Amino acid sequence: SIRASATPDGGAPMTVVDPTVATAAAPRFRRANPVLAFIRFQPLGTAGLLVILVMATAAVFANVIAPYDPEAIDFASMLTAPSWEHPFGTDAFGRDILTRIIYGARTALTIGFVSSFTGCSIGAVIGVTSAYFGGRVDLVIQRFIDILLSYPIIVLALVVVAVVGHRPVGGIDVNLILA
Repeated sequence: SIRASATPDGGAPMTVVDPTVATAAAPRFRRANPVLAFIRFQPLGTAGLLVILVMATAAVFANVIAPYDPEAIDFASMLTAPSWEHPFGTDAFGRDILTRIIYGARTALTIGFVSSFTGCSIGAVIGVTSAYFGGRVDLVIQRFIDILLSYPIIVLALVVVAVVGHRPVGGIDVNLILA
């Protein structure tokens, strides 16, 4: 269903293609799986994601995965070297270090995710407020943020924790998250 015909002004012939045939003959390309594309183009991101997934799985299933009680004191096995019984060894009180790392993932991930989410939310509100009002409000907000950014973050967090104190809620220090 391809035919050639002369143009109205007598020029070179024009090719006309039947649209039903053209669409049927067009090659079909499959979209790559987005997960496989991410793995292929972001290998470091994939490795980081795997570490976070392993930590999250260990945190959620710590009661099942951990070989020992994290608070159990065993004076007979104090400061033992890594072995099949204790893969990471034991501490000065005979507690299994691998078990304590698995249980510690709960606290580390909770503090990390909650503080990141809170910081991003507060930052978005401040940024939108600054952009919406503009002018002097924008200038004041930006200078305040510049003052905050001039301090090293770890020093600022230590000062906040020292000033507001220790307030655990469900085993997680809320003031540490705020800091």
